Amino acid sequence: MDTIDGIKTIVAVVETGSFTAAGERLGMSKALVSKYVGEVEQRIDVRLFNRSTRRLSLTEAGKEYYDRAVPLLEEFTALADNVAISQTAVQGRLRVSAPVTFGEMSLSPVIVEFMALYPKIQLDLQLTDRKVDMVADAIDVEIRIGSVDDSTLIARQISTVPLVLCAAPDYLEQHGTPVEAQDLAKHQCIIDSNFRIGEQWPLTSSKKVTETVKVSSRIAVNSPKAVKEIALAGGGIGLIPEFIVEDALFLEDLKQVLPEHTVMSFGLYAIYPHRQYLPRKVRCFIDFLLERFGE
Repeated sequence: MDTIDGIKTIVAVVETGSFTAAGERLGMSKALVSKYVGEVEQRIDVRLFNRSTRRLSLTEAGKEYYDRAVPLLEEFTALADNVAISQTAVQGRLRVSAPVTFGEMSLSPVIVEFMALYPKIQLDLQLTDRKVDMVADAIDVEIRIGSVDDSTLIARQISTVPLVLCAAPDYLEQHGTPVEAQDLAKHQCIIDSNFRIGEQWPLTSSKKVTETVKVSSRIAVNSPKAVKEIALAGGGIGLIPEFIVEDALFLEDLKQVLPEHTVMSFGLYAIYPHRQYLPRKVRCFIDFLLERFGE
């Protein structure tokens, strides 16, 4: 074990909370993590962790070690990144988390371009709609659509994601096409339960007048892609991110409703842990996102 490996191991154990999780982050066994921790403690002749069968906790010395170790690792990473100037030197495993629908429909089709630009990158793409713990899950970049509430993270806005109202032509032919915002209350609407607005849909007219419409709904689903499929099947009017329905709108399988109104939009963010030195692999990936999806 060299010194850097020992420091990385201690930091991983502190940030993940267990030898097992630290081993998963570092790609080593729990036994090897325990061995490295023991060697560090033996080398400095200080106990860094209190261990029991159920709990692992930092000693006061362990907290001081961790607080001093993190900046050292950041400087070491920055040193390695600055030396590796060439594009092909961008390397290593990059763990990215993204929402399922965005990952499947928008990110996956272009990710091959990124891999071609940086052939020494190994990409681990985690698609999930749950909130991730970036430190515990060892995520380098999280792509998020919506708000960013955690002040301990750095968020870089890539673009905005507008939502559009749309329905199948057959549905509109049978039930009529809304002319004014309040007409939505007379229709069956499909609720995306991911949205906090629920059945209260805000619409802004071309005259910049905003009103909230309480819509009627018999269907709620926690997937924007499912809302699209229900709308395609004639289930009602959906409020759906534009990138999900742009193909159906182009093919006229769906028709935009109240196109002179704007509804709402979400921010598309790239989020990464608060670190003074940003690894080049992360910086290059964010630059790629800005180039492909930036406004």
